[in-house]
Amino acid sequence: MGHAMIIVAGGGKGGSGKSTIATNLAIMRAQRGHDVLLVDADDQETAADFTVLRNATVEGGAGYTCIKLTGPAVRTEIERIAPKYDDVVVDAGGRDTVSQRAALVLADVLLVPFVPRSFDIWTLDTVATLIQEIRTVNPALQAFAFINRGDPSGTDNVEAGQLLQEKEEITYLDTPIGSRKAFGKAAAQGRAVTELHPSDTKAKREITALYDAIFSDRGA
Repeated sequence: MGHAMIIVAGGGKGGSGKSTIATNLAIMRAQRGHDVLLVDADDQETAADFTVLRNATVEGGAGYTCIKLTGPAVRTEIERIAPKYDDVVVDAGGRDTVSQRAALVLADVLLVPFVPRSFDIWTLDTVATLIQEIRTVNPALQAFAFINRGDPSGTDNVEAGQLLQEKEEITYLDTPIGSRKAFGKAAAQGRAVTELHPSDTKAKREITALYDAIFSDRGA
């Protein structure tokens, strides 16, 4: 049994769609035959509530295991349970919390979604500093930033993307995800956007591009 890949959807700001990203990736990963643990380490418990809904509405249930953890327990429990899974996806919520730091000490990957409309350099600098601090204890941590809930047109996406590319602590993924109703519609059904009928091909293509960028070297 190999080392479980631990992915944290985090960063420094609420409202950037971390729970949506975490739940969609967990489902997509599970559907490709991997044993996935989704950890809800966010006070708002969006991922856990979503999983309850999914278990109640989707035939065959969630397809992954979801647990709620907060504070220092995030580290100790993930350390204990992770070896039983292929992949661990952590929804760390919107702020720089004890829970997020505890998860990052163990993480292989930090995913930071940025919303172009509410983008600010201060948040980016805060995240870059956090990554520097965590790398003193977890030097192998990879950090990826991407645009989430982006505008269909206009220069906001481009400007945010350029600023993200300038930070050496964080790797910019050019896999922007648009602000699409499909994500909310799917979430309300306890589904990933890839499972939505009728399908939103753009939303599906965008989340798949992000998935491929993250998991490309991990097999399917």
